[in-house]
Amino acid sequence: MNDADVSKQIQQMVRFIRQEADEKANEISVSAEEEFNIEKLQIVEAEKKKIRQEYERKQKQVEVRKKIEYSMQLNASRIKVLQAQDDLVNAMREAASKDLLNVSHHKFQHHHNYEGLLKSLIVQGLLILKEPAVLLRCRKEDLHMVQSVLHGANSEYAEKAKVHQPEIIVDSIHLPSAPSHDDPHALSCSGGVVLASRDGKIVFENTLDARLDVIYHGKLPEIRRLLFSQLAA
Repeated sequence: MNDADVSKQIQQMVRFIRQEADEKANEISVSAEEEFNIEKLQIVEAEKKKIRQEYERKQKQVEVRKKIEYSMQLNASRIKVLQAQDDLVNAMREAASKDLLNVSHHKFQHHHNYEGLLKSLIVQGLLILKEPAVLLRCRKEDLHMVQSVLHGANSEYAEKAKVHQPEIIVDSIHLPSAPSHDDPHALSCSGGVVLASRDGKIVFENTLDARLDVIYHGKLPEIRRLLFSQLAA
């Protein structure tokens, strides 16, 4: 084999090797591109998942905040409604308390038969206490009227209770006077009496204010139902 043939054979081998190398390089390139695309797709999908999860988390936070804000606004509205209801009921009680003053006011006493009311309050107190000796306290302005009905009240009690007439001692200490515009926060009494056993262990407050409180608290559920039942519905 001469040099020309050897050279030709070598060139053929080089072309073959180069062709194989090109094919292998192309193979590697295609495989690398496929792997890159797969990895890129996985990364993109992972990022999409993260974004969706973050969006869902933020959406839930927004929903929770909305629920909290709604609950707070609802509670605030309920508190305002309850406060308005309390204000209305308290205003009614204040109005009743002011009207009650007219019962014992010297201008309207005869119209309301305050004298007869005092007698009934004394009799009721005696029936509650059922004591042989009773201490009675009243307002200074009612003292004369109390003394005028005391004997009749004592007799009526004794007849109703089927007992001897008790000893009734009118206390030298008096209940506070009616409320005054000069000092609206001072202790006051709209009228009526307070009775106690002689030793002071049993006390029955039968003033007009105490009676109003008893009626007010006893009727409060009914008052609320009548005034606010439609709101509840």
